[in-house]
Amino acid sequence: MIEVVETRVASAQAALLRGPARKAYESFLDDLAHRGCAALGYRVTGPAPLPRLCVRHLRDNDRVVVAFEGSARAWIVLVGPHEQTDPGRNVYDALYELAGTWPTDNTRRTKPSCCDPRTGTPPSADAEVIDDLVRRARALARGGRRMW
Repeated sequence: MIEVVETRVASAQAALLRGPARKAYESFLDDLAHRGCAALGYRVTGPAPLPRLCVRHLRDNDRVVVAFEGSARAWIVLVGPHEQTDPGRNVYDALYELAGTWPTDNTRRTKPSCCDPRTGTPPSADAEVIDDLVRRARALARGGRRMW
């Protein structure tokens, strides 16, 4: 069983989900706890630390971003919509801000499996990367910045 932990930002974002979107998220949490990286769709591409993060489409345009700390703990980093027409409501823009890096226009966006195809293990982010993402998320929350 995988320990699933939400950042404060992800917890606040998940609290905004209602109805079928909330059910999809809760089902995902259970799936993640039981199947680990197999519950995710793909890894994010781009500069570090993005390839250490995985995404799952929940329902409609809702996404969840996860970082694995080894194979025993999964951090829910962000939960939110993928709104290409509204940068203020785009989970990927929020992710790039948290990670402190943005893919370049010429970055080829592939969607490799979250699990390593040879070993079946998740892309593990070291504690420093996780701590940095959590620290940045807290700073954004403390700064009164709404992420949606």
